[in-house]
Amino acid sequence: MSVHSIGAVRNPPRRVCLLTVHTSPLEQPGTGDAGGMNVYIEQTARRMAQRGVEVEIFTRATSSEQAPVAELTPGVLVRHVAAGPFEGLGKNDLPSQLCAFTAGVLRTEARHEPGYYDVVHSHYWLSGQVGWLARDRWGVPLVHSAHTLARVKNIALAEGDTPEPVVRVIGEDQVVAEADRLVANTDEEARQLVDLYGADPGRIATIPPGVDLERFTPGDRAASRCALELAPDAVVFAFVGRIQPLKAPDVLLRAAAEMLVRDPGLRSRLVVLVAGGPSGSGLAEPTALQELAGSLGISDVVRFLPPQGGQGLVDVYRAADVVAVPSHNESFGLVALEAQAVGTPVVAARVGGLPVAVADGRSGLLVPGHGAGVWADALRAALARRVELGRGAVTHARRFSWDRTADALLDTYAVAAGEFADRQAVDVPSPVAAGMIRG
Repeated sequence: MSVHSIGAVRNPPRRVCLLTVHTSPLEQPGTGDAGGMNVYIEQTARRMAQRGVEVEIFTRATSSEQAPVAELTPGVLVRHVAAGPFEGLGKNDLPSQLCAFTAGVLRTEARHEPGYYDVVHSHYWLSGQVGWLARDRWGVPLVHSAHTLARVKNIALAEGDTPEPVVRVIGEDQVVAEADRLVANTDEEARQLVDLYGADPGRIATIPPGVDLERFTPGDRAASRCALELAPDAVVFAFVGRIQPLKAPDVLLRAAAEMLVRDPGLRSRLVVLVAGGPSGSGLAEPTALQELAGSLGISDVVRFLPPQGGQGLVDVYRAADVVAVPSHNESFGLVALEAQAVGTPVVAARVGGLPVAVADGRSGLLVPGHGAGVWADALRAALARRVELGRGAVTHARRFSWDRTADALLDTYAVAAGEFADRQAVDVPSPVAAGMIRG
């Protein structure tokens, strides 16, 4: 579907409200709470605007220097809502600020004529709590994307990681029950919503995320290595993302150490790139990964980079022989798609949505478990098949695009709006019936 094929979408909304309480699409992914969800919101909002839909994104203000309203791109506004202190609040502290945030959102809408927004789309459970109230106040449908689920994360908890709190589990139960439409990234996530949360399968739309196919393209690998000061003949494995137990960058380090035990001669060429910053429970021990590299005796082959954006991120993907995504759970895995789009094969854990993001044996390899030995085997196998898997990676990544995702979301909004209007018509008594009731 082309970028401007709005006619293909049934009764598209005029104006969409997106809620993302705990993280802003203006933040740099790879540190703090900014990650794939930020990319998802930014990319889909841009493409909705290209189709003539006005998008307003509400997020919590985290700095006194943030303007109340910022333009992400023409047609997309980001509204920073004051709710609690600007700094020092983590995700687990934010439930106490939901009333203040909701008041800010409702106050903004109240300045407009009734019916200003046609649909509310909440991202993550905190936003779903706000969206639920906004839906009832504004009389518009609520579409919700979980992005991650507490029960799923707790089942696949990394060693030493902290379980998701009960308040989140309860909050997710409420949002799943109230949302007019639930958006799942994959069929596996849809199954989890049904099995673990009792969701109605008829209210779930499975819409895979996309990848920016104009930005992430095959390119000059030698130039990218030069930009990162890597030797042309280096063996480069890369991890990109937030540094926390859930994302399991330690698995890559342990696998690299195992490879060096098996082949000491590899040390002169091996480079492990880790691009990202501490996040979540990783904030409690921000230098834990560096200390692990030291204890494994591989500090000389590991290079830590700050979170990368723009050309820097493209260079990391292009420079790598293999990108590792060893997460204990991923609702999808955008890093895997981005890496494959530039022609770099991916070795990923066989969890969550990664079997969709990675075509096992064609664009990369999926690994059962997180043991150092099996990961060392998989990395070595992918390295040996780098050229073949790289070609398959580009082909696989081209099956996904943010244009397709945005069109599917707009279609889902239209269906939700139609069904919501039908329910409202049924629920409102006719004037005659109302008179009889009063009589």
